[in-house]
Amino acid sequence: MEPKRFLIVEDDIESCKILNIVLADYDLTVVHTLASAKPEFQDRHFDVFMLDNWLPDGSGIDFCREIRSSHPDTPIIFTSAAAQKDNINEATAAGASHYLIKPYDPFELQEIVKYLLTSPAQTSSRIG
Repeated sequence: MEPKRFLIVEDDIESCKILNIVLADYDLTVVHTLASAKPEFQDRHFDVFMLDNWLPDGSGIDFCREIRSSHPDTPIIFTSAAAQKDNINEATAAGASHYLIKPYDPFELQEIVKYLLTSPAQTSSRIG
């Protein structure tokens, strides 16, 4: 069985290094801007999307809405330092499956990923 494919949109290089270790069992495509993410999104299939809320060239929430419009059941996980209730609610309304506040426990992320990949369509958001 081929490993599940992730599109990770994260501008923090240290976070990317951690994700490469924590999610080593998966096929990861890591980009640092929305401009880099959009061609990947259009050209390839992904089983999970991981987004940061604030990116150098736009909003992860806006990209989440774009993903949801064509992939209503694909898990979308936010990992962001944006911990304000408004940010979390906006991501949830846009279709986030889960919202993890940085810094987060890498083992918790692994459990969330396993849960989202083995459960039926996840459209409700949980905060961790």
